[in-house]
Amino acid sequence: MTTIAKDHRSGFVALVGRPNSGKSTLTNAMVGTKVAITSSRPQTTRRTIRGIVRRREFQLVLVDTPGLHKPRTLLGERLGTMVRQELDEVDAIVMCLPADQQIGTGDRFIADHLPSRIPLIAAVTKADLVGRGAMVQALAAVAEMDRFVDIVPVSAVNGYQVEDLVGLLGARMPLGPDLYPDGEVSDQPVDLMVAELVREAALEDLRDELPHSLAVMVDEIVPREEPHQGVAVRVTVYVERDSQKGIVIGHGGSRLKEVGTVARREIEALLGERVYLDLHVKVARDWQSDPKHLARLGF
Repeated sequence: MTTIAKDHRSGFVALVGRPNSGKSTLTNAMVGTKVAITSSRPQTTRRTIRGIVRRREFQLVLVDTPGLHKPRTLLGERLGTMVRQELDEVDAIVMCLPADQQIGTGDRFIADHLPSRIPLIAAVTKADLVGRGAMVQALAAVAEMDRFVDIVPVSAVNGYQVEDLVGLLGARMPLGPDLYPDGEVSDQPVDLMVAELVREAALEDLRDELPHSLAVMVDEIVPREEPHQGVAVRVTVYVERDSQKGIVIGHGGSRLKEVGTVARREIEALLGERVYLDLHVKVARDWQSDPKHLARLGF
């Protein structure tokens, strides 16, 4: 049994920022393993993902939120509400600002609308993509916002100052015991993690309008009848149009087969056993704005 020191700290940290600002990649880097899906597509994260960071002196529970932006659908409105609820319950907020993009009005809007009572730390992400001069300019622009208690340039790709950010956050947590048992890295249900891995694989190389129309639901995860053959995972990928269904499946099912190959490898790593992955694509018309579809899909 692990003994917790009297000065041990623990708490919740939310990661916020514009879509595609590096929140999920930074979450994974801080946890040390994959708990949130990543993609070059904006608005990849649709749920609040909790990743657990454990050090001897503290435990952080990271909340990787969907990117904050003006909602265009009922789904967007519900995601915004979910983010605001999470932000009311955390002990610190990390705002991700990518160094390779100009600091703009969208960043200032987000910063100005975050709770003022909660410490706000700027993580200037993607430091590996810019030179020293560009990073100095980015840091100066962030400092001019005059909103942050700390500013830390980081790279989740090569680990630059990620541990410094972790230590800084740990020192800001309130005194308390671990919130999750040692060894846990996330509190996500397995079926949700599997669904997210399938969606991550399906997001690659799609047309611009398609990523936001994709939803994934795990129908079942069951042991296979044959001994030592692992589990059968049956998953449905939902799109909003018949034309989108054809794009996801590909000519002769070629693209769906590729998605299955990539996703199965990730799911086997997650579950630690062989996986038979059965993928199906269905149309749920305008699901992003349909309350019944959203409820069935867990939003």
